Amino acid sequence: MAPALSIRKARPEDIERVLELWRDAGATPKPTDTPPDLARLLAQAQAVLLVAEADGRVVGTVVGGWDGWRGNIYRLAVLPEYRRRGIAGALMREVDAVLAGLGARRITALVEHDHAWAVGFWNALERAGYRHDPTMTRYVKTF
Repeated sequence: MAPALSIRKARPEDIERVLELWRDAGATPKPTDTPPDLARLLAQAQAVLLVAEADGRVVGTVVGGWDGWRGNIYRLAVLPEYRRRGIAGALMREVDAVLAGLGARRITALVEHDHAWAVGFWNALERAGYRHDPTMTRYVKTF
């Protein structure tokens, strides 16, 4: 039986739990995985960090941002023991709605190609309108 699930905007008191979830979910650490960076994210009007709660704990996250041109999705992560229960799909439906409400007509997502579980999930989202874009390559500058 699937756990009762609720999705809400993250609050400052969730920051440490979110960082722990990202580590436990196997997300590759990034320079912005810090409490001050997440606190800045929570204060943004054009971005949202959503958390999924089940069994009294944070079990999933997704970050959505709107840059005025397109919506962007980052850090869709679900604890391994909660995967394949519809949590990532529920997070995606919610973040899609938030980004559309901000004005997004196009949404992109960054997905690590060496995380087979993530690639499989995103490939399955084709029916929801997401498709792999083989024409793009990503470049990153870190300060």
